[in-house]
Amino acid sequence: MSGWEYKVVPAPTKGVKAPGVKGPEARFANALETLMNDMGADGWEYQRAETLPSTERTGLTGSTTEWRNILVFRRVISTAMDDFEPELLPAPEDIADEAEPPQDTSPDKGTDNAPETTEAVDETDAAFTPGKGATDMLPDNGVEETSEVAGMTASLKNLASARGSKTDTS
Repeated sequence: MSGWEYKVVPAPTKGVKAPGVKGPEARFANALETLMNDMGADGWEYQRAETLPSTERTGLTGSTTEWRNILVFRRVISTAMDDFEPELLPAPEDIADEAEPPQDTSPDKGTDNAPETTEAVDETDAAFTPGKGATDMLPDNGVEETSEVAGMTASLKNLASARGSKTDTS
């Protein structure tokens, strides 16, 4: 089984001069013929011409619709598609039995900028059990943290105590 690779190029908008070619229609046909012959020499087969809308900005807030003429070419993909065999995944029940705790695989592992503290917990916080998000925060990888965070994390407590001591001395 073979597949197809497609290429879309803009259609010529202006004719090309050549010896013996006279008139605007003949020059335009020459430009189109040259483009199609060049693509055919590279193994591309002409499929069709299309006119498609393209929304473009005008000014600061405006937009207009421009219609673009394109030419579609295709050629056979040289890789063998018969060798492709999809891998069957195990059923969801099997995955739950074999589940291991997630490991951080981010490239910046070990470069966590948040200081780790081992300060003692107040008696007011002793009864409180924080959610997973407050105890297992991942390093910032640019993706929003979606786990539930209940209570203050150690870094927030440190920040609050540092700001509290600054306001007390002033």
